[in-house]
Amino acid sequence: MALMINDECVNCGVCEPECPNDAISEGDDIYVIDPAKCTECVGHYDEAQCVDVCPVDCIVADPDNAESREELQAKFEKLKG
Repeated sequence: MALMINDECVNCGVCEPECPNDAISEGDDIYVIDPAKCTECVGHYDEAQCVDVCPVDCIVADPDNAESREELQAKFEKLKG
């Protein structure tokens, strides 16, 4: 399942450089995650790095983009090209 950043985001930006897929960018009011690029760090790390560094725990599973670990791995393989 891709991740998303909810409206509790304080726009601190610590998550953006942690994303190995460049899926996180600054939005109008809060940071946003591109679900087409988010693999929850599958293929890179054991845990989602953005979740680990977020000081307000605003990065959660995106219910609109449910994916299995296998689907996330396949997305990782496609992204790394």
